[in-house]
Amino acid sequence: MEIERRHPALRVVQLVLGVILILCAGIVGPIPGPGGIFFFAGGMILILRNSRWARRQFARWKRRWPKTGHVVDLSMRRGSAVRRRARSKAELAADTASESAN
Repeated sequence: MEIERRHPALRVVQLVLGVILILCAGIVGPIPGPGGIFFFAGGMILILRNSRWARRQFARWKRRWPKTGHVVDLSMRRGSAVRRRARSKAELAADTASESAN
């Protein structure tokens, strides 16, 4: 997957902002309410959009814990999760159709 063509300074600013949001999640987390979750998710989105290294690590993490990775993909509304789910449904429908034909 190719990182979108953006100015390098903008990518660095977004990476730094992502790290700051993740750090803020740790500070806001103990406060009652779901605020820390939103800070963490926003930071992860910014980092994953702008860092190849982070994407590779995230892919390794998802292979190790696929159920959790699936939930994270859905909650972050990642395009890859939507495509993967559509492909699974199509394969299941094809398998069901072939079984019923036999």
